Amino acid sequence: MRLYIPRPKITILETAEFAMLGSLMFLTKFLMQNIPNIHLLGLFIAVAAVLYRTKALIPLYIYVTLDGIVHGFALWWVPYLYIWLPLWGMILLAEKLKIPTKIKPAVYMCICGIHGLSFGLLYAPFQALVYGLSLNQTIAWVIAGLPFDITHAISNFIAASLTLPICRTVSNVTKNN
Repeated sequence: MRLYIPRPKITILETAEFAMLGSLMFLTKFLMQNIPNIHLLGLFIAVAAVLYRTKALIPLYIYVTLDGIVHGFALWWVPYLYIWLPLWGMILLAEKLKIPTKIKPAVYMCICGIHGLSFGLLYAPFQALVYGLSLNQTIAWVIAGLPFDITHAISNFIAASLTLPICRTVSNVTKNN
């Protein structure tokens, strides 16, 4: 007897949207790669999570796959399989909490900022396992990366201010089609 697992149906329009969003995530990260730790990934992950909930994982992993294809499926890439999930999950949780619309932008900005600040901390367990770092070495690695994580947090915080306007725009465009 096979266990039936209901799967959410993906429409043709969503397929196109997910492909475009995943590609847009990759393209903006690629175009901004010369500015360390400043990109729009947090913004696009927040937008995808708000609009598509669980299905937001599709464009997220399209981005992750494209990044691996273009830059190589090396050790640095492996944490990308999990490192964006806390951001996605926190946005979903914020959506479930039915936060008043007036404060949603601030909540999204804080969530994206916190994710940017904790990026090194999220990456650290993998670094420790792969390179055999002790707890002290791992802590030193995280501390050494704090200036970059602070930059990441500030840029994520600012970019996330566009979450609701982009969500409204995408919703309006897809309603008309």
